[in-house]
Amino acid sequence: MDTFDYEDKIQFTKAIFYNFRSIPLPKPFQDGTGGFGQFIPEQGYLELSDQEGMTAHYTVSRSFVNEMLPKLLNGECKSYNQWRDDLYWKIRNAGFQSGQAVNVGTVDLLMLDILAQREGKPIHRFLGAEKDWASAYKGGGSILLSDEELVEEMCRYVSEGFTTVKFKVGSDKGRNMERDLQRIEKVRKAIGPNIGLAVDANQRWNVEDAVKFAKLAEPYDLEWFEEPIHSSDFNGLRQMKEMGVKQKLSAGESMRISYMYEIYLEKGVDILQPSLGRMTRIDDLLKIRNLCRKQGREFQSGGRTAYNAYFGCLYDENERIEFHAPISEPVHELMLNVPEIRDGKCFVRTDIPGIPVRMDLAKLEALGYLESKTIYQA
Repeated sequence: MDTFDYEDKIQFTKAIFYNFRSIPLPKPFQDGTGGFGQFIPEQGYLELSDQEGMTAHYTVSRSFVNEMLPKLLNGECKSYNQWRDDLYWKIRNAGFQSGQAVNVGTVDLLMLDILAQREGKPIHRFLGAEKDWASAYKGGGSILLSDEELVEEMCRYVSEGFTTVKFKVGSDKGRNMERDLQRIEKVRKAIGPNIGLAVDANQRWNVEDAVKFAKLAEPYDLEWFEEPIHSSDFNGLRQMKEMGVKQKLSAGESMRISYMYEIYLEKGVDILQPSLGRMTRIDDLLKIRNLCRKQGREFQSGGRTAYNAYFGCLYDENERIEFHAPISEPVHELMLNVPEIRDGKCFVRTDIPGIPVRMDLAKLEALGYLESKTIYQA
């Protein structure tokens, strides 16, 4: 099954939004195009209840509260399918790559949480998973780390049982390939030849520079080269393959809808990497997974690990999720019921229906990160 089809009726009755102050990262993080910074991305936490007394829990943006709650808390009772279809087409003029489209995907996830709770099953089992763990690789390696700190971090990931690790390249806004290559050499020497090593440029380079980097990195046996160029430069990715890039190319975290991944495959991308928290429809994850299986390509998935691990249970052992440590680790410290990470796998909770993950509101309040609580009624 790669299309969710539920006629169960849902009437949203109440929402509580916990607004967070800016929560600092233990260490500032930066990728090749300047992503993230000093704070975790989470802006707040939503509890959304239905007419049967079920309550979905998820981290959401303030824009979600402002734009989506008025559409949900309107007294209407509709099926899952109707809610999803109506909301989806209302945002068509904003575009299916837009923030509004991602908000629709968040509603999708919240509804699945509610339906799984009604069935008394954790969400992965409700969706048909036959195992309670997800395979994972571990990524991190901020551009801001010194070489010594980077090597130490990658070695720590290996010591935790991960057989593939990943770090950021694109130093000095992409102008310092020499530094990137030296760091690759040092990490490869430290972790040895039997551990997978991938790098992520976060769209830093143009085609010519990305090809130059790929050829210079050939001696280090990279498992893949992630987002080497602009995520929408589909023909540029094709050109990289035609120009003889030997590493597997991966892309996808910047796309929101499954149709875009068909283009990636047509252009020769080897690994597709959709992210849970960025999809317009949650079952697109399964559509993309199945596209990869059909064409013999590799599927991976990103997103906040605490949530994404449940969807990783729907994937095969060789279909990994990313545990992005610099962000997910500090966020996990502020959560309850997070998966257990060991031996390169994420083992999820099976004793709590729906999505078991909760923000630790008591801890957030004690640390001074909880700014306000607002109750919304239908």
